[in-house]
Amino acid sequence: MTSDSPIARGLAADPAECRDFLRDNPDVAYVEILFTGMSGVPRGKRLRRHELQAIYDYGRFLPGSVQVVDITGQDAYDTGLVWENGDADMLARPVAGTLVRAPWLGSDVAQVLCSMHELDGTPSDLDPRVVLNRVIERFRADGLTPVAACELEFYLLDAHRSADGRLQMARHPATGERANLNGVYGLDEMAEIGDFLRDLWETADIQGVPLEGAIAEYGIGQVELTLKHKADALRAADDAVVYKRLAKGVAMQHGLMATFMAKPFAEQAGSGLHLHVSVADKASPNIFAAEPPEGDPSLVHAIGGMKALLADSMAIFAPNANSYRRFRANSYAPVAPTWGVNNRTVSLRIPAGPASTRHVEHRVAGADANLYLALAAVLAGVHYGMTHKIDPGPKVIGDGYAAAKESKERLPNNWFAAVDALEASEVMADYLGERFVRMYCALKRQEQDRFFEVVTSLDLDWYLHNA
Repeated sequence: MTSDSPIARGLAADPAECRDFLRDNPDVAYVEILFTGMSGVPRGKRLRRHELQAIYDYGRFLPGSVQVVDITGQDAYDTGLVWENGDADMLARPVAGTLVRAPWLGSDVAQVLCSMHELDGTPSDLDPRVVLNRVIERFRADGLTPVAACELEFYLLDAHRSADGRLQMARHPATGERANLNGVYGLDEMAEIGDFLRDLWETADIQGVPLEGAIAEYGIGQVELTLKHKADALRAADDAVVYKRLAKGVAMQHGLMATFMAKPFAEQAGSGLHLHVSVADKASPNIFAAEPPEGDPSLVHAIGGMKALLADSMAIFAPNANSYRRFRANSYAPVAPTWGVNNRTVSLRIPAGPASTRHVEHRVAGADANLYLALAAVLAGVHYGMTHKIDPGPKVIGDGYAAAKESKERLPNNWFAAVDALEASEVMADYLGERFVRMYCALKRQEQDRFFEVVTSLDLDWYLHNA
């Protein structure tokens, strides 16, 4: 095996892994292969046991256009990957270490993550997992290792809507009552979903996902669980992708719906994806470790780079029309490129804790973001800032929303401006790949057209009589 082979780079698995799994799991009859494209939705196939080894030995053909379907699963014709090339096949190859049982799908079902490759075995430059690995390689070239963890908020709701189509809070299993109060950090709220959490943790353990503690978040019915930091940022993103899917699956088993939509309720807090990042080198497991918290220059420069690329990255952190409803003052979602220490009102937060745990919490992305791409954009900012020694400016002390009002710096506050900013960014094209950025923007523009051609009930309420 060469050092630059897909297996060596963590983009494909050794065929021996499949043989070992089938030997140790003789009762597994079905396997789902999953690929996560630009829209962040896992797609793939359910196969029978006897088909699995061939995927490890060679790969499984999937249409290359699946990389750029929109969030609803429709083709993105403007990418040129549908009719122009005959919707040609590519190879999906399994990701090492991700073949595991999936008990919520059935006692005889397993799943494995896949990465897309050209027919000659070259990893696809449009695969979000490959894009993330491309950024990580920049750190490796400098003798550095990014350490990362993903923290996702979501709402746990009744699986069924009301008669008039509204979302409903889940019923308390003992009383049958629906929650109607904010229960942030409430233990009663944890007890109410205790059976769901037990099954979630048990399933995460089976799948090797390092899922840790749970809290009741600020919104009614909103939950947050943390994933353990890893010195393998690619695997940290894999963990989050698997966790998000199993949370939805376990919720369905309990008659619930876990939604990672950025803003399902206008009057409630949105759901964020908080990305925690530090950097190691050969001499230290954390080069950011210092007192005071912002005492290490590399940490400050990393914040400077993340801050400098926030506007360019918003189309990734907030990929959907609904994403932009989350960014409101005094909502725990940031509204400007700000940073601070132990301050949840800013975009880039250095959390409290001993020096050995020093890291940055990037608080901009929504829970609806593509996990691979969001982490790739954050790490691009870290590397860019450290490489160019970018000064982030003064930190915010106190109310970050008040500071945002006084600042001239703003984040793109709508979907169209965000896509324009990403398309124009030479830095993001350098880190993520020019072709990837071009295709991603083409996909998002087609989503925009499809979204805004729908006449909604709000259109009728506002304009039918008043226009």
